[in-house]
Amino acid sequence: MSTTTAKLIQRAAAPLALAPLNATSLRDQAYALLKAAIADTDIYNPQQELRLDERQLTTAFGVSRTPIREALSLLEQEGFIRTMPRRGIYIVRKSKRQIIEMIQMWAALESMAARLATLYAPDAEIAKLRHLFDEFQSSPPSEHMSEYSDANITFHTEVIRLGGSQTMIDVTRNLLLHVRAIRRATITQDNRASRSIIDHLKIIEALERRDTELAERLTRQHTLDLAAHVDRYCDFLG
Repeated sequence: MSTTTAKLIQRAAAPLALAPLNATSLRDQAYALLKAAIADTDIYNPQQELRLDERQLTTAFGVSRTPIREALSLLEQEGFIRTMPRRGIYIVRKSKRQIIEMIQMWAALESMAARLATLYAPDAEIAKLRHLFDEFQSSPPSEHMSEYSDANITFHTEVIRLGGSQTMIDVTRNLLLHVRAIRRATITQDNRASRSIIDHLKIIEALERRDTELAERLTRQHTLDLAAHVDRYCDFLG
């Protein structure tokens, strides 16, 4: 997240790092910053605090409660937060079944994006995918898990972008919040990082060769493998 983007949720009651909003479209600014901060939160870590404090948000943003409440209302309509009577406002964690379904949808969309990328994406743009993993060639991803996790997420969002479909980009934007959190939560499990980079490089090779069928199949199977992993190992999702 950029230095201008507020990070709302911190572990173990760490101080918030939120910047005051300016006067233009306060609701929209609050909405964008809240959503970005939620996306940057490790929401599937069992130890993560998911409760949002409206008064704390109001103070941190330096605005009245009205734009904060309006922004929270939009996020609730989109399913990112939930108001629980007499308890407060909480970031939503999806169930295991819901997460698996979201990953399966991502697999369908990303594999189609990979197919389209072999047909339309410029060579120079495809080449950029390989450079995402340059620093992991001399040492295994397990030695740089935070950096590799970020590269992993960037890879998948870039494949979607290379498909050239704005509709796919828009549809996956909301899926990304939960799929990204699950990728982060599972990347350290069952040697997934080492296997994942091998899969990524095979996908890149297929894209570079413009092998449409192979790129589509490898991309789909790679993400379906994540769904299978979640189904088998992620009991913390319930």
